[in-house]
Amino acid sequence: QVQLVESGGGLVQAGGSLRLSCAASGRTFSLHTMGWFRQAPGKEREFVAAVDASGGINNYAASVKGRFTISRDNAKNTVYLQMNSLKPEDTAVYYCAGKVQNTIVRVTSLDSYDYWGQGTQVTVSS
Repeated sequence: QVQLVESGGGLVQAGGSLRLSCAASGRTFSLHTMGWFRQAPGKEREFVAAVDASGGINNYAASVKGRFTISRDNAKNTVYLQMNSLKPEDTAVYYCAGKVQNTIVRVTSLDSYDYWGQGTQVTVSS
């Protein structure tokens, strides 16, 4: 069973940047598609970005495309989310998640992920 621990969240002004990290335990991390989701207060959890096992294929929500970049370092068992040009509407708890099946198919669906981290808070002030 892979366990995930997110870090890097915090308070930042609009227009600023943050880099989230998600450290994974377990030897199978490098075989899994990984994703980032977020959940704002009173809203449903929503897809942000995903990357396949090799790091060569990714997918982004329209709301973050061009501002956020997902990447991974399989040697370090870590997936990242670089967030630039942050907006107040990006404020949310950000979750890392993993899919045992390495496919970009249905990466935007919460129920296609097999394990989740505990989340890290990102707050963007105006």
